[in-house]
Amino acid sequence: MKHVLQIVILGALDAIAIWVGTSLVVQAHYLMAVLLLIGAAGINYVYLSKRAYPMRYLLPGLIFLFSMVVYPIGYSFYISFTNLSTGHLLNKPQAIEQITGRFYTPSDAPSFSYEAFEDDTGDIALVLYGDDETLLYYQGVLTQIDPSDDRLVDEDGDGKPDRFLSYKVMTLPEIIKGLPTIEGLRIPYDEGTIRLDSLREFKLSSRRYSYNPATDMMRDLQTGTVYPNLEGFYTSDDGDELYPGFKIWMGLKNYLELILNPLVSGPFARVFGWTVIFAGLSVLTTFALGLFLAILLNDPYLKLRRFYRVLVIVPYALPAFISILIWHGLLTNMGLFNHVLLQLFHFSIPWLENAFWAKVSIILVNLWLGYPYMMIVSLGALQSIPGELYEAARVDGATWWQRFSKITLPLLLMPLAPLLIGSFAFNFNNFTLIWLLTEGGPPINARTVAQSTDILLSYAYRLAFQGARGNQFALAAAVSVVIFFIVATISAINFRLTGALEDLSKNV
Repeated sequence: MKHVLQIVILGALDAIAIWVGTSLVVQAHYLMAVLLLIGAAGINYVYLSKRAYPMRYLLPGLIFLFSMVVYPIGYSFYISFTNLSTGHLLNKPQAIEQITGRFYTPSDAPSFSYEAFEDDTGDIALVLYGDDETLLYYQGVLTQIDPSDDRLVDEDGDGKPDRFLSYKVMTLPEIIKGLPTIEGLRIPYDEGTIRLDSLREFKLSSRRYSYNPATDMMRDLQTGTVYPNLEGFYTSDDGDELYPGFKIWMGLKNYLELILNPLVSGPFARVFGWTVIFAGLSVLTTFALGLFLAILLNDPYLKLRRFYRVLVIVPYALPAFISILIWHGLLTNMGLFNHVLLQLFHFSIPWLENAFWAKVSIILVNLWLGYPYMMIVSLGALQSIPGELYEAARVDGATWWQRFSKITLPLLLMPLAPLLIGSFAFNFNNFTLIWLLTEGGPPINARTVAQSTDILLSYAYRLAFQGARGNQFALAAAVSVVIFFIVATISAINFRLTGALEDLSKNV
C-alpha cells in the first residue's frame, strides 16, 4: 500500500512537472523548463532508488533551501546585471511585436460606416459600407458583397439589415458593451488594416513601424525616422525613444552607477552611512542599557527583583510591529509626547517631520525594542561569572569601575561578542522599524528617491517599487547584492570570532 501511494504521488508530481515544463517551453523559458525536469527526475530517483534512501530525509529541506534562498539570491544577481526596470520589462521579440503592431490613420484614409451582428455564441460579423463598395467581415474573412445580398434580412422594412444568417444586429448599447472585442479587430485590406476609429465608423489604417533584423533598427513609416537599438530602447538621433523597451545584459553598469553616477552614488553613500550609524548605535545603546539593567537586577540584595525583571521584559513580550505603530502614534505632531511638551514647556519637537529628530526617534524606539534582549543575555552571562573574582578584587582594593572594566566587561564580551555582531547584522536590515515608523522619511529632495532615514534595504525597496522614474528593479537588485555581501562578511567575521572565542575560553 505504501509503495502504491508513493507511485501515485510521484505520478501526479511528474504530470504537473510535464505540464508546467511544456508551458515553459511554449513561452521560450527553456532554462527553467530544463531545471524543472531535472528536478523532477531527481525526486523520482531519490524516492524510487534504494541507493539514495538517506537523501529522502534531506530532499524536502534542500528543495525549500533552493526555492526560498538559493534561487532568489541567484535571480537577484542575474537581475543586477540587466536593465530590468519600467520600460524594460519585456524581452526583445515581445517589444518588437508591440512596436510593429501599432498603426496610424492618414488624414485622407477611407472610412466605413458599419453594422455589427452577433450570434448566440458572442461571435461578431460586420458589414462595412464604403463610398464605392460594401464589405462583409465574417469568421475572419473579408469579402465584397452586394447590399441586397439575401443573407442580410431587413425584417422591419427600414432599409437597414436586422439579421445576417443567425446573427442579430447589435444596438448601440450592445456595441458599447462589446467594444473590447470590436476594437481588437484587425482586418487586412488593400496593404493596410481596417480598424475601429470611432463609435460610428472604421477607417483604413497603415502600420506605423517596420523592423529590419539585419540592422536591428525600427523605421517610422509615417515620418521616415530611423530608430537604432540603444541599450534596450529603439532611439532616434534626436533622443526620441520607442516604448516599450526590452531587457538586455548591462554587465557592471548598475554597480558602476552606485559609484560613479552622482545622482545615484550620492544618495547611496548617504543611505549607506546612515545604515552603518543606525546599526552601530542600536547595538551600542541597547547593549549599554541592557547591561546596566542586568547589573542592577543581578544584585541579590535588590528587593522585588523578580517583579522588576518581569516589568523590564515587557517590550520583548509584545510583537515588535505593534510597539512600533504605538510609538508612531506617540511621536506624531498631535501625539502624547508633543502634547506633554506643549503643556509643560510650550514647545513641541518634530519627531517624524525633521531629518535629525526622525533619526533620534528611530534610535529611541529601537532602544525600547532591543534592550530587553540585551538584558537577558547579559544577565545570563553575569550569573556565570564566579563571585570569588569580585571578592578577590575587593580585597585588593579595586574600585567598582576597576571591577567592571577588568572583570565584568571582558568576561561578558567573550560570550556576547557573536551576539552583538549578529545584532548589528539584524539592525543593518531592520526594514520593519524604518518602514512602520517613518517610511524612510522625511524626504530629502525631489531629485532622489532616497529619503532621510532610509537604510539600504528600504532604499532598495523604494528603488524597486516607488521610484519617481518607475520601477528600477535592476538597480535595486544591485543594492541587494551589496547588502548580501556586507551581511555575508559580517556573518563570516561572526563565525571566525566565535571560533576564536571558543579557543580562548578553553584557557580561561
